[in-house]
Amino acid sequence: MASLQIQERLAAAEKWILANPNPPQHWPWTWLYKTGRSLYALIRDFISGQLTLHAMSLVYTTLLSIVPLLALSFSVLKALGVHQQMEPFLYQFFQPLGPQGIDMAERILGFVDNMKVGVLGSVGLAVLVYTVVSLVQKIERSFNMIWRVAEMRSLSQRFSNYLSVIMVGPLLMVSAIGISATIFSSSFVQTLIEIEPFGSVILLISRFTPFFLVVGAFTFVYVFIPNTRVKLRYAFLAGLIAGVSWQGAGMLFASFVAGSAKYAAIYSSFAIGIIMLIWIYLNWMILLLGASLSFYLQNPGSVAKRHQVQLAPELQEQVALALMWMVAKPFHEGRPAPRQEAIEHELRVPGEVTRNVSDKLIRAKLLTLAGNQGDCLHPARSLERISVGDVLKAVRNDEDNVVARLPALLPKSLFGRSTKGDELTFAELLAGEDRPSPLVP
Repeated sequence: MASLQIQERLAAAEKWILANPNPPQHWPWTWLYKTGRSLYALIRDFISGQLTLHAMSLVYTTLLSIVPLLALSFSVLKALGVHQQMEPFLYQFFQPLGPQGIDMAERILGFVDNMKVGVLGSVGLAVLVYTVVSLVQKIERSFNMIWRVAEMRSLSQRFSNYLSVIMVGPLLMVSAIGISATIFSSSFVQTLIEIEPFGSVILLISRFTPFFLVVGAFTFVYVFIPNTRVKLRYAFLAGLIAGVSWQGAGMLFASFVAGSAKYAAIYSSFAIGIIMLIWIYLNWMILLLGASLSFYLQNPGSVAKRHQVQLAPELQEQVALALMWMVAKPFHEGRPAPRQEAIEHELRVPGEVTRNVSDKLIRAKLLTLAGNQGDCLHPARSLERISVGDVLKAVRNDEDNVVARLPALLPKSLFGRSTKGDELTFAELLAGEDRPSPLVP
C-alpha cells in the first residue's frame, strides 16, 4: 500500500513537472519549478545512456590526443616563455589521483618537452593536427547532440575555429593568470591587505582564483563548442555548477584513491591506469551534464518525458495552429514579426517540434522567414488566403510520398467521410457491401 502511494506521488510530481499548463509565476515556486524540471531532464539523460556513451568515446579519444594537444598548446606558450604558468593546471587535474597522478603529469610534460613540433615534417605535423582536431570534433558532436543541432561546422570552420581555440585558449588563460598576479601584487592591493576585513577578503579571492579560471574555461566551452547560439548567462550558470561539481568530485575521488589499496593489490601496476580512466570519464560526464544544464536553462520547453519527443499527429496539429496564430496576430495588428525562439519559449514545447512544424509550413508556402538574421516568421501570403484547413493539410501532408505505396486494403467508402465517421467500427466496415477485392499475390 505504501509503495502504491509513493508511485502515485511520483506520478503526480512528474505530471506537475512535465504537463503543467499553469506553471508557477512567483518566487520561490518559479525557481523550484525550473530546478525540478532541469534535474528531471538531467537524470533522464544520464539514465538513458547517451551521455555515458559520448563520455566513454571522449575518454578513448583523450588518451590518443592528450600529448598532441598539449604539444600544440605548449608550443605557442614556449615561444613566449610562459609555458610554466600552465603546468600547475595540469598538476591540479591529476592531483586527485594521488602521488602517482603527479608522477603521471610529470611524464606527460616530459613527453611534451621531448616532442619537437618543428622537426616533425609536413606529414607528421598534419597527423598531429588531425589528432587534435578529431578530439575537438568529437566534443562538438557530443555538444550538438545535447543541443539538438543536426549540422556540424564546415570543414574549413573546424580547422580555423578549433586551432584558434587550441592556440589562443592557453594564451588567454596565461593572460588571466598574469593579470590577476599583477593586481594582487600592486601597491594598492598590498595596502588593502594590511587593512581588515579587506585583507581577509583579498586572500580569500586569491585562493579561489584557480576555481574562477576553471569556471571561466567551462563557460567558454559551453558558449563556443555547440554549433548554435548559446546565451552567456546560461553558459555561466552551467559553468559555475560544473566547476563546483568538478571541485567536489576531485575531493571525493582523492579520498577514493587514498582507500584503493586493494585495487593496487588486484591490478598491480595497471591500477593507476584504470583509476585515471575513471577520473577522465568523470570529468567528461561533468562537462556534458553542464552542457545539458545550459541547454535546458535556455530551452525550458525541451524538458519532456523522452529525450526525443515523439511527433504525434495531435501535437503537430495543435502546434501548427498555435504557431500560425502567433504569427498571424501580430501581422494583422501591424506589429513586428515574432522571432522563432520567442515563439518556442511561449509555446513551452521542445524546440525540435516547433522547428519541424514551422519547416513544414514554410515548405507549404504558408510561412516565410523574415528579419535581418532570418530568424523571424511572417505569413507567406495574405491571411484571407490562409485557412485552418490549409495549415492542417500542410502538417498532415506526406512529403516523402510513402502513403502512395500502401496497398488498397480499405473500403473506398471510408475515405471522404466527416469526423462523425470516426465512430464507425471495423465490424460495420467488414459487414458492408463495399468490400475490396482480394489481393493478388
